[in-house]
Amino acid sequence: MRYLLRLIGLVKPLIARMIMAISFGLFGHLAATFINVLGAYGILYILGIDTSISLSVCAVLMIILAVLRAIFRYIEQNANHYIAFRLLALIRHKVFVALRKLAPSKLDGQDKGDLISIITTDIELLEVFYAHTISPVMIAVMYSIIMVIFIMMQDIYLGLIALFAYITVGIILPIIVDKINGDTGIRFREKSGALSSFVLGSLRGIKEIVQYGGEKERLKTLVDRSNELKDYEKKASDTRTINTTIANIVIFTFDIFVIFVAVYLVSINKIDASKALIATIAMMSSFGPTMAIANLASTIQNTIAAAKRVTMIIDEKPLIDEVKDKEKIDNGDIEVRDVSFSYDKELILDDINLDIEKGNILAISGRSGSGKSTLLKLIMRFYDVDQGKIIISDRDVKEVNSEDLRMLISYMVQDTIIFSDSIKNNLKIAKLDATDEEIIKAAKKAKIHDLIIGLKDGYDAKVAELGTSLSAGERQRLGLARIFLRDSQVILLDEPTSNLDSLNEGMILRSLKEEMKDKTIVIVSHRESALRIADKEYKMTSGRLS
Repeated sequence: MRYLLRLIGLVKPLIARMIMAISFGLFGHLAATFINVLGAYGILYILGIDTSISLSVCAVLMIILAVLRAIFRYIEQNANHYIAFRLLALIRHKVFVALRKLAPSKLDGQDKGDLISIITTDIELLEVFYAHTISPVMIAVMYSIIMVIFIMMQDIYLGLIALFAYITVGIILPIIVDKINGDTGIRFREKSGALSSFVLGSLRGIKEIVQYGGEKERLKTLVDRSNELKDYEKKASDTRTINTTIANIVIFTFDIFVIFVAVYLVSINKIDASKALIATIAMMSSFGPTMAIANLASTIQNTIAAAKRVTMIIDEKPLIDEVKDKEKIDNGDIEVRDVSFSYDKELILDDINLDIEKGNILAISGRSGSGKSTLLKLIMRFYDVDQGKIIISDRDVKEVNSEDLRMLISYMVQDTIIFSDSIKNNLKIAKLDATDEEIIKAAKKAKIHDLIIGLKDGYDAKVAELGTSLSAGERQRLGLARIFLRDSQVILLDEPTSNLDSLNEGMILRSLKEEMKDKTIVIVSHRESALRIADKEYKMTSGRLS
């Protein structure tokens, strides 16, 4: 429930629209009901029973109410969907702000497919809550009160039957259905996210799957997971069907019951036949709003599950807090003093000491898992050290403005991320205001300019999703071009040439050596050729430097 209350709280800036949606929705339902009530008055008039409304007046009023019903319905739906889509945009913004704060440490190793499912499907599900839940519930409550009062004005006993009927259909039945549904909605959202992850991973690795003959096994797993998800969906669908059926049976039962009670009251002269007819028709035509609440019971679990998954991201606390309003740093000297660090109690770095002076190239080698990349992440302050200090420009990295740190350091990982956009825009990620001349100069240093101009659209050529239209080496050279374009004082390179041939590697390393003479450069690599340009080399073994 607290997740739904959080969602309701977001409506506050749009409360005027919500009031408008509720008001016009209420008027619309009342208009629809009183068309039938006026019809009853018309029947009484035809039967010669004295009424205060003539047949012609009834006809005119019914036409007016029919037109107003359509207008009110349009205004209600327009206001509700305006609220829904405005709030979905707000929620997406909040989620992306949260992800920005959580990245990269809290997102390392996260299930990307599940995150995509939350950002897309789960947020979209909240549209149902904002457009088809909040105002219908309020409308049903207010409408039921008005109708109970109106029916009680005809007869108190019939009014009490109407009150009990609304409570049964709008409150008791949804509670029962929710209990029957259990955690199906939550399980469905979790399974849906897991399936998205599986599909995303399969698409990314489809070449390897085909290469090693894993298609059948992968397809079987996909079918099994899809069937599992289908079972949850079928259970939810069955619950909705049962819910609708039971609700209709309950409503039909109350309709029959109120007819018998009305006839009985007329027979013992407790109520006029005209009032009995008006009250009966009013009640029989008044279950629309409460039926809408009853139908929500079978879908509310999905909404709650989606709300929970979305708010968990928004509420997640980052490992590293942003630093602001500190004095700017002015050079790229780096000191690592007595640094130790663990992932989930597994010691990765143990008492590391290192001096990286501006203008020097430092190389770190060692086997996979020895802690080389982790050291670079600590310098970037993706994580905080457990013990010791990392000092940049004579200041603890924890006291350096986060924005200044990112401007001071360029960091390149082994797997270069390429977006589905033009090559120029992919490079401009490093420097948004870069000129064409700067982009070309950087590309030349990374030895990829000739390849780019050989493409049909040159720098405006669009790269396929995830850069699949480029080879691993070409993607890596684009990553290096970003480094050259950014021109930061400190450059951290994690396996920068692992996918390059010897010729391109040699030319790029020469560019780093010659073009970045005044920079602080740290290279992590397995390749001896990449380590030769270093002024000093360290070897990482089991979290210790030698």
